[in-house]
Amino acid sequence: MKNKKERLQLIVNLVKKNIIGSQNELAQLLEKNGCKVTQATLSRDLKSMKITKVATNGGGYMYIIPDNNKLQDSMLMSGQHSMTVHQQVGFISIKLSGNIAVIKTRNGYAAGLAYDIDMSHSDEVLGTIAGADTVFAIMNESLSHEDAMKFFSRFIPL
Repeated sequence: MKNKKERLQLIVNLVKKNIIGSQNELAQLLEKNGCKVTQATLSRDLKSMKITKVATNGGGYMYIIPDNNKLQDSMLMSGQHSMTVHQQVGFISIKLSGNIAVIKTRNGYAAGLAYDIDMSHSDEVLGTIAGADTVFAIMNESLSHEDAMKFFSRFIPL
């Protein structure tokens, strides 16, 4: 492998096309494709690309690549982007209790949704915690449930 850019592109391609459950499996696939890396280098690469490991329905794990569209991120941060076109397709349900929203998603979609909500830097939501299929969003105490649903409709189909 000639350079880091080529190695990172190979990692992206392998993660997109294979169910890879460990760094060891990924390192073996990289080596089969002409790229020998140390575990430390691979760990840094995965972290730099925000590649995440999620639980599968079969009880194992797999790496996924979150949507890392820099233009979309900058628009979310500035409050300019309504996600009507890019709404999370993995959305299942939302329930509100006090100032907490519990959002259920398909397995592996929660982190991306939480990221999008956090990147909006809105006054409506103080922060999120994501699991594999659930997002807990802590809302501003003064936010009504009606206004909360309006806010979340920017990110999920309601």
